[in-house]
Amino acid sequence: MAAVVAALAAAPTVVRVLPVGDSGVGAATLLQRVRASADVGYSGYAQTQGGLALPVSGSAFGAISDLFGGTNQLRVWWRGSDDWRVDTLNLTGETDLHRDAGGLSTWDYENDTARQTTGAAGAVRLPRSDDLLPGNLARRLLSEVRTGDVERLASRRIAGHDAAGLRVAVHEKGSTITRIDVWALPGSGLPVSAAVYTTGSRTALVSSTLLDLTIGRPAASTVAFRPPASVRVDRGSFDDIVAALDTFGRTTPPATVAGLAERRDLNLGAVGVYGRGVTTVVAVPLPARLAGQIVPSLRTTPGAVEDSSGIASGVGALNVQLGPPVGFGDRWLLVGTVTAATLRDALAGLPPLQPYYFGRGLR
Repeated sequence: MAAVVAALAAAPTVVRVLPVGDSGVGAATLLQRVRASADVGYSGYAQTQGGLALPVSGSAFGAISDLFGGTNQLRVWWRGSDDWRVDTLNLTGETDLHRDAGGLSTWDYENDTARQTTGAAGAVRLPRSDDLLPGNLARRLLSEVRTGDVERLASRRIAGHDAAGLRVAVHEKGSTITRIDVWALPGSGLPVSAAVYTTGSRTALVSSTLLDLTIGRPAASTVAFRPPASVRVDRGSFDDIVAALDTFGRTTPPATVAGLAERRDLNLGAVGVYGRGVTTVVAVPLPARLAGQIVPSLRTTPGAVEDSSGIASGVGALNVQLGPPVGFGDRWLLVGTVTAATLRDALAGLPPLQPYYFGRGLR
């Protein structure tokens, strides 16, 4: 009996030290398979780590700091790009996200609240926990990478599977990102690990790795949204505040800022997204009340600079520029993986803000 228990305890260690097989798949082929892997079914457990504690605590954007500024434990059941469930686990409970043909549903165990957003996902929104899954993170990072910019890395054993490595060197002007490392299953292209690195750092700015992985579509009943009968489900039309601002804002962003072209393929409204790949600038027109929530945090961030151009702050590879108030206190908010100087140039190229007329709630 003791021998059996010892053998079972040693099994995970044995798996980790077994030789890793090299599939021989080329970089271009692996890149193509990663991009086409969104509908590979699987379930597993992922851990993410981030070094982007954004200076926006206590505001409508505070959840971003929690998401990218520490360690997250994620349980995932993935049937396809429009049919999945991701649970964010913590010491006191969990928050569950469900996606199906009807929209996005959220259940917060701690607060005993639930919300359903109907319809398709918006073109622009705040980041969510599912964005940090290795698969989603890798596919987004590699979506616009040129074939000539990728190279193979040595294979690794991740979550009990042999995974082929892929590296992308970033050479975009003004970018604060230097490279992206991804490991994926060579056959299906399913990413099992992804990491983003910035200038002068050996530690990943953001990383996500599967620690447990089972290939195959999980049962539909596991993914389905079934909150407790006692929970009231709120319903709405927008994923978050940024999606609403994009729809109701009256300001039209220009075609280019700081030499970066706007992403016309996203069919955006008042929010502007500029750049290519991981070199991105997002410009959000903020009503006075939302802008006012961010100001105190930005001002107290170490290294923050406040002058006639507003307030500038940087965290790792991410820089933030809040423009000066206009009208009733509305401001442009710019966030990007570019240098502070590039953000300042981008702010100078934005048009005057037009007032919101969809109600006083956001003022």
